[in-house]
Amino acid sequence: MNILVTGAAGFIGSHVCENFINQNNTVVGIDNFDPFYSRKIKNLNLEQLLLNNKFRFYETDIKNKEALNSIFSSNKIDMVIHLAAKAGVRPSIDSISEYYEVNVNGTVNLLESMRNNGVSKMLFASSSSIYGNNIKVPFAENDPVDHPISPYASTKKSGELLCHVYSHLYNFDITCLRFFTVFGPRQRPDLAIHKFTKLIDEGIPLPFYGDGNTSRDYTYIDDIVNGISCALNTVDGYRIYNLGESRVINLKSLVEIIEKLLGKKAVLKFLPLQPGDVKTTYADISKAKKEIGYAPKFDIESGIREFINWYTLNKAFLYGE
Repeated sequence: MNILVTGAAGFIGSHVCENFINQNNTVVGIDNFDPFYSRKIKNLNLEQLLLNNKFRFYETDIKNKEALNSIFSSNKIDMVIHLAAKAGVRPSIDSISEYYEVNVNGTVNLLESMRNNGVSKMLFASSSSIYGNNIKVPFAENDPVDHPISPYASTKKSGELLCHVYSHLYNFDITCLRFFTVFGPRQRPDLAIHKFTKLIDEGIPLPFYGDGNTSRDYTYIDDIVNGISCALNTVDGYRIYNLGESRVINLKSLVEIIEKLLGKKAVLKFLPLQPGDVKTTYADISKAKKEIGYAPKFDIESGIREFINWYTLNKAFLYGE
């Protein structure tokens, strides 16, 4: 199979590309190296992929319609895995127009390129953030998602709606996957586990928002990749699935695990809760288990240990130590 992966140089994207190449597929990767974080990290993510003759890479942007159409016309694409997006809840509040331009209009460009080139199968990376401050837990796919509390979340809801439109009008087979706080080796440096590990390791005060009781359903990268593989094998019509561990840990306990595994104590800088942050995320994964065979395996401590091993191995290169 020839698979197009947008956001291929990112944290999730690079793992996805490696997985499908290991399954003997050809992968066409797209990434624009958005300056949201260091290009050095993305270059490291791509290092092994670029040595593989089953991987073709294009440095371009999903906002570029001509480039997208050229890539589709030059490569016989069977399936699209759409991971590219402006990421982050808090940054989206200061850059609403840019987030909509990339996450919504960029998705339109991709769907149109697919339609123009006879490609009708896609996996779309959505987010648990679209549930907002959902009162009912755990969050299920049929819960209302009409009250996002950040621009980022609203762009992901918009993306799901666009996918439904193309499924309805043009018979596209699209599965939307709502990721719950993905972590593991190569995690973005702005995300909690990476950020906290670096700050605790360096003895720098760690921003600690609220009273430590906000909680997240942290999902290890290997389980997300497994979920994507399960969804790809069953894509048919329009579907939505949660991909999480269906376990919750609060901020205070998360910091304690990182302290234990690093063998260092955190210096906490107490701050008020941030606008746009939800109080909790918690995935009901019964639908994904039943319909696509999703079976997450990693617990939070094992996953953080794997991340810290990666961080320790690469920190000198990434941070010049």
